[in-house]
Amino acid sequence: MAKYNGIHGSTAGEIVESIRELVISQEMLPGQKLPTVRLLAENLGVNRNTVNLAYQRLVSMGMAITNGRLGTVISTAITQGEQEGYSDAEVRVNLASGNPDPAFLPDPVRLMASFRYEPVLYGHSTLDPTLRSWAENSFSNIGKSEFRIVACNGAVDAIERLTAAHLVRGDRIAVEDPGYLGSVNALRLAGLVPVGVEVDDAGMLPAALRLALQKGVKAVLITPRAQNPTGAALTKARADELKAILREFPDILVIVDDHFSLLSGCNYYNVIPAGNKRWAVIRSLSKPLGPDLRFALTASDDYTYELLSARLAPGTSWVSHLIQRVVAECVNSTEVQESVAEAGSTYKIRRDALCSALRKVGLVPSGARDGFNVWIPFAADMDAEDVALKLLQKGWLVRAGKDFELKQKTNAIRVTAARLTPEDAAHFSHDLAEIVNAPDQ
Repeated sequence: MAKYNGIHGSTAGEIVESIRELVISQEMLPGQKLPTVRLLAENLGVNRNTVNLAYQRLVSMGMAITNGRLGTVISTAITQGEQEGYSDAEVRVNLASGNPDPAFLPDPVRLMASFRYEPVLYGHSTLDPTLRSWAENSFSNIGKSEFRIVACNGAVDAIERLTAAHLVRGDRIAVEDPGYLGSVNALRLAGLVPVGVEVDDAGMLPAALRLALQKGVKAVLITPRAQNPTGAALTKARADELKAILREFPDILVIVDDHFSLLSGCNYYNVIPAGNKRWAVIRSLSKPLGPDLRFALTASDDYTYELLSARLAPGTSWVSHLIQRVVAECVNSTEVQESVAEAGSTYKIRRDALCSALRKVGLVPSGARDGFNVWIPFAADMDAEDVALKLLQKGWLVRAGKDFELKQKTNAIRVTAARLTPEDAAHFSHDLAEIVNAPDQ
């Protein structure tokens, strides 16, 4: 394989991983300038657009920064893996961000003006009393008659705290494959080993989950609906199958990441067996109220609650009560809740419109039962990264499926439809079909 200054690869993904390895090994240092796109493309024998896409991905990861004519350099604030979100810069239509439509997000500054803030001091309860009753009611459908609630700084923070409380470095945890970038990266950074469990339109495959459990995983992380990236959602039959399997492993920590709950058009089906000793259900409000609030509620068994409470004790790292009051104003506001309901309906319309447009041109999306995203798989002889590159040349930014996969190689792209109009959905589908059906494919 061709190599230049330690960088190698024939696809954008391989080039990104090569540079990432050089940075982690400190063979490439913060502030170091990367080769020009032209020079690296010539030395690796690849198209310039391939290097362009790799550099753009490095920037989105926070691993590099672009200084215009001065070129692209390694960032001084480096992360360990890709995350959600892409800049709109130089992209006509951004379908890669994984973000909600800002038009449906409430204005927290206006909401803050509607209540009188009372200073919260050390020793106060970690859960705001104005939020508690709503929180307790919101978990009434999880299939548990008794539970305790804590507030966390978003779903990934909750997952980090739960796994840190129950697991140790080197422990294996079953996750969906393909799965959510933020969770997988957080687990890896904590020293845990994510074990991929295949999914279909109805969520985790029972046989694959059983195999992971038999191989010794200590925990399971399940998305019950709006699975990212596929849009899968558990059916009652699938949830019952998974619950029956988990019943055979009562000591397993079961974490349910119900991040899309307020916006979901699908029913919630419980997968946690009655006899399971350690469990938690997370409900993030980042999608309906905005990612910047970084807020989630976690319901759990008593023992897990005590562990989480110790990590969120007053005086250490409780969730700001100012944020909790804003959240409480949102969830108790008729105006905001009507907007959330409209958002949920709109996201479904936009997702369905994209799926319909894709089918009209002979493409078959997978999953897409709930959430923002549509997962589009291709034939084995087609390179999804090449498809993503060609879509970028037409002005459409999407994410290649490789970004979300552990061991699965489904050869797909993920498209975020949260802000995609039906007209753009038809245009995008036409362009994608043109690429897929081109003679050189």
